[in-house]
Amino acid sequence: MENKLPLPDRAILVGIVWGRETQESVDKSLDELEGLLTTAGGSAVARLTQNKEAPDTRTVIGSGKAAELAYLCSINDVTLVVFDCELSPSQIRNLEDILGGNVRVIDRSMLILDIFALHAVTGEGKLQVELAQLKYTAPRLSGHGTEMSRLGGGIGTRGPGESKLETDRRHMMRRIHSLEAQIAEMDKNRKTMRVSRDRSGIPTIAIVGYTNAGKSTLLNRLTDAGVLSEDKLFATLDPTTRKYILPSGEPVLLTDTVGFINKLPHHLISAFRSTLEEACLADILIILTDASDENFRDQLEVTENLLYELGATGKPTLYVFNKCDKGIAELGRIGQTAPVENIVYISALTGQGIEMLIDRIEAIVADGKRRVTYFIPNSDGGALNTLYKYASVESVDYGAEGMTVVALADAKARGMMRKYAIDDVVEEIEE
Repeated sequence: MENKLPLPDRAILVGIVWGRETQESVDKSLDELEGLLTTAGGSAVARLTQNKEAPDTRTVIGSGKAAELAYLCSINDVTLVVFDCELSPSQIRNLEDILGGNVRVIDRSMLILDIFALHAVTGEGKLQVELAQLKYTAPRLSGHGTEMSRLGGGIGTRGPGESKLETDRRHMMRRIHSLEAQIAEMDKNRKTMRVSRDRSGIPTIAIVGYTNAGKSTLLNRLTDAGVLSEDKLFATLDPTTRKYILPSGEPVLLTDTVGFINKLPHHLISAFRSTLEEACLADILIILTDASDENFRDQLEVTENLLYELGATGKPTLYVFNKCDKGIAELGRIGQTAPVENIVYISALTGQGIEMLIDRIEAIVADGKRRVTYFIPNSDGGALNTLYKYASVESVDYGAEGMTVVALADAKARGMMRKYAIDDVVEEIEE
């Protein structure tokens, strides 16, 4: 007998207009929520919005609107309701009691977690997803009571850590501590690799931006990295780093990072902080934006705000507008943070504008100061004075045969001292 795949969840999306929100902003957010649902394998059959001065503490949308939602669920064979705002455990429980049947209620954060669970590939990525699920989803699923066995039955309930949610709270806390310890150990190993990478003398460039802006496509275009590239939200979760040789012959490291999104849950930022640190510790940032998206301004603002929150600002940055082959939205002024010479228009898919992007990368790499390690024999002690004159000396270690010196040097100083360099370039820093 032929095995049939389970039918996708039929879902209703729910938004609330209150505070500074407008109907237009809520509609845009629901459009994005529908994209998330599609990525997770679901299908939106209807939308419901409510205007309120403040969310109802019991059901978010109020009893009358909740009854309307229940009716919509019954006539559309709905199995899932997704709220665009964060829900408390009691709100989920109250709504599911009103909706009845097999209708599950989740919020935007739980949907994003579900997509992360689908796309986690590496061991660390899976551990990070499980940790975030346990910290966020478990309390919200506690309202299911004896129906916890439903976990794993659809969107918002699956992932590496779902079976752990069926255990008692004490075991869950032990699991959380265990996951945190494992991730901390992996983070320690990652830092060791970063130190080794720094000593290799190769500048690092992080490709950051809104989810589905084309970061993986750009990395593949430049390096043939073979990273999964799909027209879906959060197609890439785990960071990938590849070496690229500039036309000048100087190598750089390009890193594809997890995409940003509006209303990214703070607990997710915390759980994936070690991964997001790739943007913090990079020497140069490429902020990639979908130029064809009419909401590009909002997406760029979200990206910049998250970079600020992560402490990843204040370094050489290129604003790269991608997907120009699809047409360019009315860009106008990009903002004070983006000088004209740091704005590039490309199509990572077709290769349009890539040469100009490479030229801009090369110019930034060439202009920056870099941390360089030198070994100066005792017989050439005068070279240390030259280094003090033309560079910023950070440390000097005296040995039996000579001095090991770490200094911040510009292109001129590097040229003068090249014969003493142990690692040609170690780290580019902002001017």
